[in-house]
Amino acid sequence: MNGWNAVPGEPRPDAGRPLPHTPSGLFPSGPPARPTWREPHPVTGGGVAAGGATATVWLLLFGLLGRDVPGYAWWTVIAGGLAWLAAAVLVRFGDRGVATGVAIVTAGGWSIAAAVVAVRWAQSGDWPLW
Repeated sequence: MNGWNAVPGEPRPDAGRPLPHTPSGLFPSGPPARPTWREPHPVTGGGVAAGGATATVWLLLFGLLGRDVPGYAWWTVIAGGLAWLAAAVLVRFGDRGVATGVAIVTAGGWSIAAAVVAVRWAQSGDWPLW
């Protein structure tokens, strides 16, 4: 009938093999058609925390050099600029997680300095930075 002659009870030669079919693409059956790219230095929570802690200490030390509001503000701007330069170098050649932590904390430090300047300006009516 079908060209297969076997003893009754003997399994067919193709038993247990799935029938060949063309996959729909909804559930890929093989490796991806193109290679996947992996980050050489992935951003981790530990790296972000280390960068944030380092930037906090950095801004605190520079902020303490100022003896008044203008001094504090200018030292914070300088320290933040240097920190962002370091973060830019880290983004290109180092750990992107540490650079992220440095950038986030530096932006926060600049925001605090801007708030201090704004409060002093509102209280005195005179721009405190010149």
